[in-house]
Amino acid sequence: MAAPFVSILMGSDSDLPVMEKTCQILKKFDIPYEVRIYSAHRTPEDTKQFVVDAEDRGCAVFIAGAGLSAALPGVVAAYTTRPVIGVPIDTGPLQGVDALLSMVQMPPGIPVATVAIGSVGARNAGYLAAQMLGMIDESLAAKIKQERLDNAQVIRDKNEGLSI
Repeated sequence: MAAPFVSILMGSDSDLPVMEKTCQILKKFDIPYEVRIYSAHRTPEDTKQFVVDAEDRGCAVFIAGAGLSAALPGVVAAYTTRPVIGVPIDTGPLQGVDALLSMVQMPPGIPVATVAIGSVGARNAGYLAAQMLGMIDESLAAKIKQERLDNAQVIRDKNEGLSI
């Protein structure tokens, strides 16, 4: 059986600079992933087929980045019971606020876990997916815990070096 993996979807190639931050986090933890462009509005049938196929191939978590109306995460969630994490892309006149609101207002029974707008959210989507997979992979969970310990030590070291 293949290792569980994460599917990263985005509505446009213009979303790639933000979603690359997700990829960086998954790479750091050696989590297999795939990246695809699918549009909830322009390629709805392709999106549906991809989600169903990815689930059949062992996708454990979906991460979907979208801006403006941000329908992609909700469409993905409509076709799977796997966790879906939405990343609001900071585009358009509202700089991602519209996307954020679209993602957090899903109807009951079709949840989309939503992170912050933009690159910070994309990074947190990677961490959240890692934590989800860490529930079934003790070595991954240990890596995540170690990173947190290391991050805490960085702050302690900076505090020790602080002189005002």
